[in-house]
Amino acid sequence: MSFEEVHHQADVQGADTYVDPDSGYTVLTAGYLRRRGHCCGSGCRHCPYDYEAVSEPRRSALRRGRAER
Repeated sequence: MSFEEVHHQADVQGADTYVDPDSGYTVLTAGYLRRRGHCCGSGCRHCPYDYEAVSEPRRSALRRGRAER
């Protein structure tokens, strides 16, 4: 199962996190990040705020990576 599928399942269930099937890392869901209310600047995988608080050039790299998925 891909991380997208695992994330979707966790988000639908209202979970705050899920475990990435490839790395084993705990990842915050988009639902949790939306409830938090702002971009924290950490470059979270599912940031619903388009990485607005991440500084350049990392912000552009994250946005490009997201567009490639």
